[in-house]
Order: sequence, then C-alpha cells, then structure tokens
Amino acid sequence: MAAAGGRAVTLLRVMLGVRQLGPTAAREWGARLSSLFDCQRRCVSCFAGAAFSGPRLASASRHHGQSSALDCFLGLSQPDSSLTSRPPGVSMHRDEQDLLLVHRPDMPENPRVLRVVLLGAPNAGKSTLSNQLLGRKVFPVSKKVHTTRCQALGVITEKEAQVILLDTPGLISPVKQKRHHLELSLLEDPWKSMESADLVVVLVDVSDKWTRNQLSPQVLQCLTQFSQVPSVLVMNKVDCLKQKSVLLELTAALTEGVVNGKKLKMRQALRSQPGTPCPSPAAKGPNTQSVGGPQRIGWPHFREIFMLSALSQEDVKTLKHYLLAQARPGPWEFHSGVLTSQTPEEICANIIREKLLEHLPQEMPYSVQQRTVMWEEGPSGELVIEQKLLVPKESHVRILIGPKGHLISQIAQEVSRDLMDIFLCDVRLRLIVKLLK
Repeated sequence: MAAAGGRAVTLLRVMLGVRQLGPTAAREWGARLSSLFDCQRRCVSCFAGAAFSGPRLASASRHHGQSSALDCFLGLSQPDSSLTSRPPGVSMHRDEQDLLLVHRPDMPENPRVLRVVLLGAPNAGKSTLSNQLLGRKVFPVSKKVHTTRCQALGVITEKEAQVILLDTPGLISPVKQKRHHLELSLLEDPWKSMESADLVVVLVDVSDKWTRNQLSPQVLQCLTQFSQVPSVLVMNKVDCLKQKSVLLELTAALTEGVVNGKKLKMRQALRSQPGTPCPSPAAKGPNTQSVGGPQRIGWPHFREIFMLSALSQEDVKTLKHYLLAQARPGPWEFHSGVLTSQTPEEICANIIREKLLEHLPQEMPYSVQQRTVMWEEGPSGELVIEQKLLVPKESHVRILIGPKGHLISQIAQEVSRDLMDIFLCDVRLRLIVKLLK
C-alpha cells in the first residue's frame, strides 16, 4: 500500500507538471508516464563484495523531504518560512527533474541573471567552491585530478537574482589529453563555456608551491581569447598557508600588479583578509599592457581579488554576495527550484566515482567502470540503487572489496550520506564489484 501511495503521489506530481506545460508537452510526457510504474523489477545476480547501506532520516516527508523543489513549485507543500533560504533538493526521479528543468521560471518583476564560468588548473578547488556557493553538494570532489569530467551546471537563486555556475573540468593541454587518454570533453568544455559567460572566476590553489606563482598557460590563453568577459581572481586554500605574507607576492605576480585597471599598492594588499575582496587601490595610472606576451605569468585585467578557503562557508559568503550583486537585468533561465541540471543518475555516479578516487590507490580508480542496474523507489519512499563496479584485474577486486568487505561497505555508506542530503530522502545503495570480462 505504501509503495502504491508513493507511485500515486509521483503520478500526481507529473500530471500537474504536464498540465502546466501545455497540451503538446502533455501528450509527449503522457507517453512516458508508464515508465514510472516499471520500477518493480529486481535484478538478481551473483556478486562479490556487495555493501548495503540505508541510514534513516527523520523527515516529515518520506518521499522527498521537507524542501522538495518539485513539491514547492507545484504547490503541494508549504515549507516553513524559516527554511526558505535553504537550497532546494534534487528529485530522485529523472522525470520529475526533467519537468522542473523545462518548467517556466517563476521570475519576480525585475529579474537579474549572471552566467559564471569557473576556470582553473586541475584540483584548484572549483567543485568544492561550487558546492559551497550552492549550499548543497552536487558536484564530486576529491584530492585527485580530473574528478570533474565534463561541464556541470548549478543554479543559485536568491530574491530577484539568479546566478548560473558552470563548473568546468580543469584546463589541460592537448598534449596531456592525448598522453593520458583523457576524454575530449576535458579539453573542449571550458572553452565552450566561455562563449556564454558574463563573468569568469579564476581559481588558483595558493597552497601548491609549484604552480601558485603564475597562471597556467591554458588559463591565460582562455582569458586572452575572451578578454571582453570580466574576470575576478580567487586565491583558494589560504588556510593552508603558514606565512600569510606569501599572499602579497602572489597577488603581485598573478595580477601583474594591476587590479581593476589600477596599480596595486602593496601596503593596501597586506591588509586584505581571507574571505574579503582586495580593495581596489588608488591608482598611480591605468595600466594598459598588451595581452598575450610570451613572458606573461599573470593577468592585469581582474576586476577583483578574493582570498579564501573554499571549505569555509563564511569565506565563500562574501564571494556569493559579490556574484549576486553582479547579476544583470534579464530573464531567468531556470525555475527557482532548480539546483543543478544533472540527472539523479549522473549525480549518483559522480559521487560514487568521487569516493573511488578518494579510497583507491594511484591510477586504479580511473580504470573502474560503473553500471547502474537498479534505480527504484522502495516501499517506504526510499531510493534503492544498485550499481556494478567493473574492474580489469582480480587483484583490483580484492583491493576494492577490502578485508571482510570493509572498504566497499565504507564507500557505500559515505555515498548514501551524500545522496540523502541531495535527494532529501532515505537512500539504500548496493555496490557490486565484478571482474571486467
């Protein structure tokens, strides 16, 4: 009965959403409704190292939680006013997520919008910063490079302003892309994103002493080609620096001593505090250096500089307010209930891959292939997922399972916790490790 009730609510949501889309879209979506009732199939197979995880959430709604974005825009729930500033969750059903993405934006009278591209070298902290700006973890994060494999989109909506974040893969050279057999998307996506950008946020990891003294050639090439797009510099991971005075010389190098068209006064730069933008100092005269010189290591056209730790909500808050303030008059692209354009399955696969990158040694996680074999709603409204992890070697099977299955169980539990915060419902995840044939 509970499962039937859950399906009925899902059907009601979809029907209401289709009704608002118009007759043409209604016919199109009507053909897809039957897929919502095909969730009773169970996949039975022999497997090694399965881990099952399902911690319970004490939420008012077992189906989507108190802040379901779809429920809010369909008017099926009235969240408490104290929670209205919280970011929306993501529906666990692809059909509902698709409906929300195509739903007409609920714009205020004077809407403003800003498309922001995050650029930086691999592992600079772009996804961590994006998650903090969104207020909910929807992008994978790990210490290994190339965690983000393709362009991902996040949406911040507050009052009349909507900021669209394009979290791009780390900029790499064509040589590295070919040498490591990486997807072509890692090379192309950042450049495609720049074509529609209103603002560029360049991230530099100041804790990496090998790369922090200059912008990468790929970042500089991108900034040069799209020099008409305003840009700001974010010096990330300042909490890892023992000597804060290092920030002074880094600022001078990365900006070539110029911020917002004015020469940087070193004494003012020293007063900059993490989490706040460097003040635009008084000018001794505008600097009009030509771009693209062979000796260039910085960019003299940044509008602002932010020094922060992407792990700190307080630090990131200042940058978020800046981005919202930069939004220009124009129509919203998404309904206020949209948090990301990713499908639920993509979010899940990315979070699992994040944990594999974190827990497996060296290059091993990059060889794991993922196959989702079950995605359905359980009898109590929980999300039940089963995914196969295919590895090329028998030794990799043993490593991934771990002694007595502890490692694969830990990965499943960590993924489940992250997914519960994203989907606002209970999650039961089973991971199956098999040898790739």
